[in-house]
Amino acid sequence: MDRPAFDDIYMELAVNLAKRSHCIKRHVGAVLTKDTRIISIGYNGPPSGTNNCDEEWPETGCPRDSKGGCSLAIHAEQNAILYAVKNKTSVSGATLYVTLSPCLACARIIFSMGIDKVIYLNSYAEHKGLPSDEGVEFLNKFGVSCTRYHGTLSNVTHMI
Repeated sequence: MDRPAFDDIYMELAVNLAKRSHCIKRHVGAVLTKDTRIISIGYNGPPSGTNNCDEEWPETGCPRDSKGGCSLAIHAEQNAILYAVKNKTSVSGATLYVTLSPCLACARIIFSMGIDKVIYLNSYAEHKGLPSDEGVEFLNKFGVSCTRYHGTLSNVTHMI
């Protein structure tokens, strides 16, 4: 029996976690690991105790902010980091697996929290029609390894 690589296991989990999202626009999942152990997980959506976008606004999603973004959304990587910190778990030196490359705002948080490495599945720039992945460029510029995942996703749960 072949043993799957940790990168494959964690990215598959991130893909499956994305299915928990209540966002109308995009489903994103994240897994935060340290020393081959999962320390936190997250997916994008509104803060706990507020409205779920797909239930409250099933046709349009949540209201937009002044820049056209979701007014309620917390990004998957932010949720994973916030949950870890809320539970007094250090994220310094951790690796983050995420299904969409970090936006610039998330990249700044990732850097500030001391996360060492980010592995992403899909490009935020490609999703948004931008010329480059600003978050990836920021992280790489300031010493955080940020690379696209090129492994094999063989155990992703498909929705019926």
